[in-house]
Amino acid sequence: MTALQRASRLIRFTSMIWTGVIWLCLGWLGADRSPAGEFPADESHATNYSTNIAPFLQTHCVVCHSGDDFEGEVSFDRFEDTANIQENYEFWEKVLRLVVEHQMPPADQTQPTTDEIASLAAAIEVEFSSFDCSSAEHPGRVIIRRLNKSEYNNTIRDLLGLDLNLADNFPSDDVAHGFDNMGEVLTIPPILFEKYLEAAATIAEKALADEQAKKRVLPREAANDDEQVAVARENIRQFATRAFRRPISDDEADRLFSIMRSAFERGAPKDEIFQTVVTAILIHPSFLFRVERDPEPDDADGIRALDGYELATRLSYFLWSSMPDERLFELAASGELANKDVLAAEAKRMLADPKSQALVDNFAGQWLQLRDVSSLMPDPVRFPEFDDSLRRSMRRETEKFFEQIVREDRSVLEFLNADYTYVNERLARHYGIDSIQGDSFQKVSLPAGRRGVLTHSSILMLTSNPTRTSPVKRGKWILENILAEPPPPPPADVPELEEGGEVLGSLREQMEEHRANESCAVCHRKMDALGFGMENFDAVGAYRQRDGAFDIDASGELPGGVAFDGAEELMQILVQEKSEQFCKCLAAKLLTYALGRGLTSYDRCTVQSALAALENDGYRFSSLVTAIVTSDPFTMRERKRDQ
Repeated sequence: MTALQRASRLIRFTSMIWTGVIWLCLGWLGADRSPAGEFPADESHATNYSTNIAPFLQTHCVVCHSGDDFEGEVSFDRFEDTANIQENYEFWEKVLRLVVEHQMPPADQTQPTTDEIASLAAAIEVEFSSFDCSSAEHPGRVIIRRLNKSEYNNTIRDLLGLDLNLADNFPSDDVAHGFDNMGEVLTIPPILFEKYLEAAATIAEKALADEQAKKRVLPREAANDDEQVAVARENIRQFATRAFRRPISDDEADRLFSIMRSAFERGAPKDEIFQTVVTAILIHPSFLFRVERDPEPDDADGIRALDGYELATRLSYFLWSSMPDERLFELAASGELANKDVLAAEAKRMLADPKSQALVDNFAGQWLQLRDVSSLMPDPVRFPEFDDSLRRSMRRETEKFFEQIVREDRSVLEFLNADYTYVNERLARHYGIDSIQGDSFQKVSLPAGRRGVLTHSSILMLTSNPTRTSPVKRGKWILENILAEPPPPPPADVPELEEGGEVLGSLREQMEEHRANESCAVCHRKMDALGFGMENFDAVGAYRQRDGAFDIDASGELPGGVAFDGAEELMQILVQEKSEQFCKCLAAKLLTYALGRGLTSYDRCTVQSALAALENDGYRFSSLVTAIVTSDPFTMRERKRDQ
């Protein structure tokens, strides 16, 4: 079929489809698209706050962190007589960490005594202990959201067996909270709906031309002419049920059949009739969107448990970025999926399935920012041996590592301290590892100095500049993605270190001068120490002992006086001192990705439960996943707060 014929058919389809689809969608348009409302604040703990916290703040903090010109995005103005811990837990975690680690007050200000810090810490811990996970259920709600590009491609693949990847030509998906599957940003601009219509027509045509795909659309054949209408109707009902990821109603079936009848009365050929209705199904909101029913208005607590089909859909798009398979549909239909033991067992089954590669591509690819590796361009003069083959190998190493953590259900702490990795010949040569040949990736022991993903070349290159390493970028990346301690933005008037040019002193010496301003040093002491711990690796991740004319100094000291020398010792410290912080960071990011929304104060209860599950099960990756999929936020839906 020529392009002109395809365009003509698309126009003809459009005129038929619009009438049918608009009619088919009438009941859907009232679905809520609003984000969750704010939760009510916790009860007052005025005595503890006013007696043990407010005086410390008044003495050491409010001079810089109040009024219109407060520093570091930290202001205490809103706390008059209570810490309001239910709404501001993260804020007080940050305050406690900065004071205990002696990052605040700045070194040029009067310092609190050890007893004052201990008293403040105890008082804030009292506030933390008052956070009540049981006083009221608040599972939150997910904004109705469309399939993103990856989910669309995978769903078409699993629905019809066609690997067309038509969504690659859709507009880019927006990102929120670090991921591109967040409901709040998955909108539909007009150009995207045009793409949906064109893609649906293309898919319908190819599905009816491919024998295997056609059997998925029309699994039953009529024995005689008298059965043709009933069989056609049942085939479309079954296909729409799979496409909508739930049983369709009689009314929806009638509307779909009406589209078929309209095409039949117009004299369309048989295949074109089915192409028309398949196209209509593939541009219906119940296919393009993940729709969940709200609790009934008269529901006392405004919370409902998701039904089996909604759970199956949440589970499959979390772990596979695609639609449920037949087993999930069967468990949804029987009601067994509501059993949390069954839900946990299915999650483990799905993690072992090859389709969990989607978790590597879409979760790890965004958490560890591996998607960005393809666009990085190290300076070809300074790194002449770098090429596209090495770039691909770098990214694949980290993907393979994450994949094996999932497949083998290993400890998540190995992200920090694994003494092994996966390399092909090209990457092995880059790492100075002998006896590896070919393009296939093999498990190898890491040489001394490398441990965990932070010493993978992909991460080291991501956190460097084109011409040199950047301890600031590396330290900031660790704080944000590994420890969930994002530093505040730098002051606007602080210049960057210049790229290239004549180097006056070692990079460490330049940076010591760069952060002479005490307001900068507060954040940079920890950030730079983490980054300098990785300084034995150049901007493309190769090991080195010298940087030009200067010996590498990879030593550092973290707040609290914890010293280290080199990446291997730094990784040991992170595991020994920061494992809980890392696990909470990973749990929060995976929960965000699983839910498709940003987290609220009440979600920390789920994060804490997931952390406990990890600790009780040897930090196995599956224990984190099962804790998430059996949690209230994952299995329940809350009514919009103003309803």
